[in-house]
Amino acid sequence: MKRWMVLGRRRRNAVRANGFTLMELLIVMAIITVLMLIAIPSYLNYVRLANETSAIKSVQTISQAQTQYSMQYPASGYSCSLQSLGGDPHSGPPSATSAEILPPDLSSGVKSGYQFTITNCIKDTANGGDRVTGFTVLAQPLTVGRTGNRTFCSDESGLIKFDPAGGTNCTQSLSQ
Repeated sequence: MKRWMVLGRRRRNAVRANGFTLMELLIVMAIITVLMLIAIPSYLNYVRLANETSAIKSVQTISQAQTQYSMQYPASGYSCSLQSLGGDPHSGPPSATSAEILPPDLSSGVKSGYQFTITNCIKDTANGGDRVTGFTVLAQPLTVGRTGNRTFCSDESGLIKFDPAGGTNCTQSLSQ
């Protein structure tokens, strides 16, 4: 072979060995894209499931806090707000308006993609004072379908029910 042909081949091979072709990079990017299309929906499902599990445990915690509150403050009965179940331990001793039973993240009303409220307070007026004898704890997803699919409810009985559509009509019992 002629000497200039051999030198030309060496130069082409040297350039080829130092980098990737555009086609190779496109193939790698296509593979990464396919993997992302598979992985992201699964990840979001796991996040929703984790948020729902956290909401169920938080509803149980609020119901237990309500029971403890009614024992500590029998004249008040149950609490009608999460803020009165919570409170800052550095602000002084516990009281009926700041019982310091719930942790701050839960007494704020928003946790793990869910909003928590106490509704349907049943008041009994006797001896010149109101005593709350019933309540409903409601845990609704902040964005139905994204942060959670179901709404969870509980009352003074402690039984947790849910609404599969994410509304406020909790009729189906949660079997655990």
